[in-house]
Amino acid sequence: MRNGLFASMLLAAMILGAGCSARVNNTMGAPPPGPDGMLIHITAGPADAHRAMMALHMARLMSEQRPVLVYCDIEAVRLLTADAPLIEMEPFGSSRDLLATLADRGVTVMACPGCLKKAGYGPGDLIDGIRVAEKDAFFTFTDGRIVTLDY
Repeated sequence: MRNGLFASMLLAAMILGAGCSARVNNTMGAPPPGPDGMLIHITAGPADAHRAMMALHMARLMSEQRPVLVYCDIEAVRLLTADAPLIEMEPFGSSRDLLATLADRGVTVMACPGCLKKAGYGPGDLIDGIRVAEKDAFFTFTDGRIVTLDY
């Protein structure tokens, strides 16, 4: 009787252990194939210059080594128009220089189409190189995980 009980307990332990192992393996998949990317989400516009400039600065810093996508909505679309006010703030520099650096590095900067319309602008009002947001771009700018910073 003892051997039967021992065998049953051993079998139960093996089944439970195998189940736990399977759950761990299923949640701990292989890492994504490419570098992690940074999504910078900006809602602040010229009226909240410090927050807007910090976001553009972080995009510039991260784009030195990682794929970056910048998404501007709410008031931030006002930073992306040809008639946008120039914002200069140390230690960040100017808004135009930051946007130019991002463009030179191939960083995608997108404006929310609905927010553009709400602000009285259209796609033709955007600075050269700024795109109207496309949902697929959020998932194709990097092969790795997507890390997000919101401003």
